[in-house]
Amino acid sequence: MVIKMAILAITRHGIEIARRIKQKMPEVEIYVPAKHNDGGNDIIWFIEQSTKLVGKLFKSYDALICIFSLGAVIRMVAPYLIDKKSDPAVLVIDDRANNVISALSGHLGGANALARLVASFLGAQPVITTAADVNETIAVDLIGREFGWTIENFENVTKVSAFMVNEEKIAIYQDAGERNWWIAQLPKNVTIIDSIDKIKSQEFKAGLIISDRVVLDQSIISKSVIYRPKSLVVGIGLHWDTSKETIKSGIDTVFKENGLSFQSIRNLASINRKAKVKGLEEFSIQHGIPVEIYEKDRLASVDVPNPSATVQKFEGTSSVSEASSLLSSKGELVVPKQKLPPNLTIAVSRIYHQ
Repeated sequence: MVIKMAILAITRHGIEIARRIKQKMPEVEIYVPAKHNDGGNDIIWFIEQSTKLVGKLFKSYDALICIFSLGAVIRMVAPYLIDKKSDPAVLVIDDRANNVISALSGHLGGANALARLVASFLGAQPVITTAADVNETIAVDLIGREFGWTIENFENVTKVSAFMVNEEKIAIYQDAGERNWWIAQLPKNVTIIDSIDKIKSQEFKAGLIISDRVVLDQSIISKSVIYRPKSLVVGIGLHWDTSKETIKSGIDTVFKENGLSFQSIRNLASINRKAKVKGLEEFSIQHGIPVEIYEKDRLASVDVPNPSATVQKFEGTSSVSEASSLLSSKGELVVPKQKLPPNLTIAVSRIYHQ
């Protein structure tokens, strides 16, 4: 993902610092009051009040770097703050580039990482104040982010993060997804468990659950953060006129019956019909789930538990849903072919991660 970044400088020293950053990060856009205009075309010279401009930049950029005092920045951005999931990263740099402060959205917005990077350009000191970073422990809100994992119950993040930084005992249960999300030695207060029910023990203050299976036990949910890895591939057999609504309803039915999370779908998979199937394309766009398409010869080469003579007759291969899900996932079939009205078949495979 391309990150849009803006730098706001209001002094001549600030301009020099901004240009040093742009030498290393050419994609950033620099904003400076027009009264300092030196004729450079590498800067956007603005005439409006800085306070008003900050509001516009805050809403339209992923990261905002301000080269002036922290107090002034706080007053400027305060009216536009929403929450940690949507606010952009904000860095503050002093007029001598001694410190690069991660001021807002340190984790989810990426301000901490950006502060370290920019500080390395300037020979400055990165100032990081988030507890997980200064204590060198697990950042609960960032687990699996590089793999595209999502958090199902974000309302528990703050509570569990507090337990983590206070070194209370925390359990980790994982049965799906990438295994290399934490490459260092686990903190001494964190224990890997082999059964999700162990989270209910009074021994643990909280739990981290990494799974594509639905969790129903409220005593577990209430004390845990649940991460949804992209570990499932849904194979689909359908007709030209199958609608996006039919596809969604079918997947929901299969997932509910098998206790699987919709959030863990990595992609759909199906047969190449030589032209796009409208309903499948619309479903993909609406839910942000990609589709992988395979030729019938490749599907025919896959061993499946439920081949069909009827599918062979009309599609040129004995399986579409099972074969495509297995081919795409390179894993194991967890839900064999399910036939759903009016003309839909669904199979689900789980991606194997060592």
